Amino acid sequence: MSITASSRVFLSTFDEDKLIEAVKTCHEELGTTAAIAFVFASADWAPHLADLQEIVQVYGRATHVVGCSADGIIGEAEESENVSGVSLMLLAAPEAEIHVAHLSQEDVAASPSPEKWAALAGKTTDTHSWIAMANPATFDGESWLRQWNAAFPGTPIFGGLASGARRPEDFFLLHNGQINPSECIAIGFGKGIRLEGVVSQGCRPIGEPYTITATNENVVYSIASKPAYTMLEEAVETLDPDTRQSVQGNIFAGLATSEYLEDFKRGDFLVRNILGGDPDAGAIALGAFPRVGQTLQFQLRDGDTADEDLRIRAKALNSKVPKPAASLLFSCTGRGSHLFGVPNHDAGVLSDSFGPLPSAGFFCNGEIGPVGDTNYVHGYTASAVFFIGA
Repeated sequence: MSITASSRVFLSTFDEDKLIEAVKTCHEELGTTAAIAFVFASADWAPHLADLQEIVQVYGRATHVVGCSADGIIGEAEESENVSGVSLMLLAAPEAEIHVAHLSQEDVAASPSPEKWAALAGKTTDTHSWIAMANPATFDGESWLRQWNAAFPGTPIFGGLASGARRPEDFFLLHNGQINPSECIAIGFGKGIRLEGVVSQGCRPIGEPYTITATNENVVYSIASKPAYTMLEEAVETLDPDTRQSVQGNIFAGLATSEYLEDFKRGDFLVRNILGGDPDAGAIALGAFPRVGQTLQFQLRDGDTADEDLRIRAKALNSKVPKPAASLLFSCTGRGSHLFGVPNHDAGVLSDSFGPLPSAGFFCNGEIGPVGDTNYVHGYTASAVFFIGA
């Protein structure tokens, strides 16, 4: 089954007439009814969200309109940071199964059974993948994904946490004319659409992988029966002198997602922040809860490494899937020109790899995507999803 798409980046404060014209043009390119429209808007558009959604539904002929607030918006080979505007994509998928679920923090706090989660999500037997946007101020994404992974094992979910707001109450989610209808919007995809994705954590391993031998909650005391802080220092010493001068804040912990690998390599680790270290106690604190027996390898992140990692992953996916019809990109607010020193990096790499595609996206407060068979909330990551006819 074929799917088609069209996209626009509209850089402006709210202007009803110009927005209508842009949406009309986007719909004319599509040439049919849109099954779903993705809309990512800068926070200054908040007073106009009802009008924005109505315009996209009416003039874009969109069955569903979903989106959220954005600190910078993304289009085809284009990233616009610190701007006013909207990123829009219309997707047509005749006879495809698409449904939208509204999830709340109350749902997460109740720790539903897998059967209850399936009911909350409206999941059918054909739902094979998801895209989600969530409010980082009110929704515990990590707790949700732990429960979600247990309810839907091996089912990938891509997306991002809303951004662009200075106050917690200013984040917003959108769905069909409603503003803040929930704390998370999850879009389920079934027959007629195939989703494939790239999750680039932008790191390369340094030192060697070793087994964690003592922990307490998020604090690692020993690795390979040596003080964890000492092992961190040894990993840094493996870098060349010039690189060592710039590692401050760029060293992370990689936790193996599987212990059944003979050789660990880039992509086999969930990357998490090192929150602090105590050389006297020999301990390091992580932004995760590692376990004794888990493999840890320290990771280096910088612009060159992040560029290389995204290119490798995009090339690998492109070599094994048919030509996508469209893409969404969820990139961390810590990437962009801040990390790479130039604009349009992540969107440009994907365009180089897959060719011109209708695309939309935004800079996130956290990115959602799978590592191995498990979904996580990430930081400093690019999570891209591609729509392929099925």
